[in-house]
Amino acid sequence: MRFLLTDEQREFGRSLDALLTAAGTPAVLRAWAAGDHGPGRALWGRLADAGVFALAVPEAYGGLGPLPVESAVACVELGRHAVPGPVAETLAAGALLGGAGGPAAKEWLPRIAAGTAVVSLLLDGHGPYALDADAADAVFTVTGDELRLAPGPGSPVVSVDPARRLFRPEPGGEVVAAGPGVREAARAAGDRAAFATAGLALGCGEELLRATVAYVKQRTQFGVPVGSFQAVKHRLADTLLGLEFARPLLYGAAVELAEGPSGAGAAVAAAKVTAGEAGYAAARTALQSHGAIGYTEELTLAWWLRRARPLRDAWGTPSACRARVLAG
Repeated sequence: MRFLLTDEQREFGRSLDALLTAAGTPAVLRAWAAGDHGPGRALWGRLADAGVFALAVPEAYGGLGPLPVESAVACVELGRHAVPGPVAETLAAGALLGGAGGPAAKEWLPRIAAGTAVVSLLLDGHGPYALDADAADAVFTVTGDELRLAPGPGSPVVSVDPARRLFRPEPGGEVVAAGPGVREAARAAGDRAAFATAGLALGCGEELLRATVAYVKQRTQFGVPVGSFQAVKHRLADTLLGLEFARPLLYGAAVELAEGPSGAGAAVAAAKVTAGEAGYAAARTALQSHGAIGYTEELTLAWWLRRARPLRDAWGTPSACRARVLAG
């Protein structure tokens, strides 16, 4: 297996980094958390122009994919910049609607690829909440062999990350596909969502580590930078190792997904648990290394700190992923 990215894939990641750096995502995050989705939707449009959402949509529906490796590159960058919205869910909708087929796929997949539709999902076995349902153009739910379009976003619930808003979608809704194919498509969509979330968690952890290293070089104690202390160095080194171990698992899962989604579940679970735990460990290191300032709302990094644990648990808790790896 080849885990090294090509020059084109690396350039794709660099172009997304430049785009998101210029976009100023902290301001977009604050607006999203306050219920103003305008800046976020505008950013989604620019990401769609770069081809991000088309990567998960089959070519038959106007997309470029599925291209799991390129999707992983994109998700890491989106995680590094904490792009708000149901990113993993919208990407996973490519597998759900593409697998289920029918009029819903023809209606929604071209819009997802073009960036004009934001989609959230609620699948059997993946918890009771749909992420950012109030901002989504559609919330698809799967129960058994039925794929439905939820009639409304439902009621919100408290979230650790105010820019990741959780909702209980209203029950019922129009049945847009039914049959055994729906169950299989939902299983594939769950894997795609877990895979995308692993990329987001890895990127989140990378940004937390980068910001922490920069901070400990500036913060002084006893007349020297705190980053010169052995205890701090060791903690940062452990954090880096965790993130670097997660990276090949993410791209290994991408390779297996590209070869065929049916046998990639264990690889996706391994990537998800490793990236999720590494990102959360990076958050703990960042919080401890920043000291009391790490708790403040004024610190921009707080948005990444609050995101790491939800990403660790979304679309497969660590215990669930480990059980799947062992079973696989």
